[in-house]
Amino acid sequence: MLHSRWFKTAGAAAALTLATATAAYATPAPAPAPDLTAAAVTLRYDDSRAAGWEAAIAAGVANWNASVSNVQLVEAAPGTRAEIQIIATTGWPQATLGPVRPGGTARVELGSLAVTEGHDKTRIAAHELGHSLGLPDTKPGPCTQLMSGSTGGTTCKNATPNATERSRVQSLYAGGFASLVPADGRVLVDAP
Repeated sequence: MLHSRWFKTAGAAAALTLATATAAYATPAPAPAPDLTAAAVTLRYDDSRAAGWEAAIAAGVANWNASVSNVQLVEAAPGTRAEIQIIATTGWPQATLGPVRPGGTARVELGSLAVTEGHDKTRIAAHELGHSLGLPDTKPGPCTQLMSGSTGGTTCKNATPNATERSRVQSLYAGGFASLVPADGRVLVDAP
């Protein structure tokens, strides 16, 4: 009986030693990889005060939505809050410099003075939305740069952001809402 108790005690001690040694040298299971794909930031716009610009706004929005994946622009339902207020004015186009955050506020003014001088409405709308997404002017610049604005000339119809502009917006909205810095808040007037 003394032997059986000794074997039980020795067996238990050996098992405990083996378990401790195994735990000390075992490699922990790898942690699951973090989800690096954040959902796109959705920004709503209200163009109910931009009569005569609806087609240009829709085309400008479509160009941005087709060009970037980290942020998407959607028309706000009537009576709901929108981060980007778009209005028609008689002056020069201007906009708040973003990047606007969900729940934030940006204003885009689509000025008819630029159209009177011969500038393309869709380019104007896409350019001003680019400001709300955080892009400053790149004046002077060629027509291939959407953010060159009026310096692209009155014959310029390009309303699509180039690779650099797309990359900058992707970077500004990378990681979703949590990574966004507050909007600059400056108003950029796009007079020549």
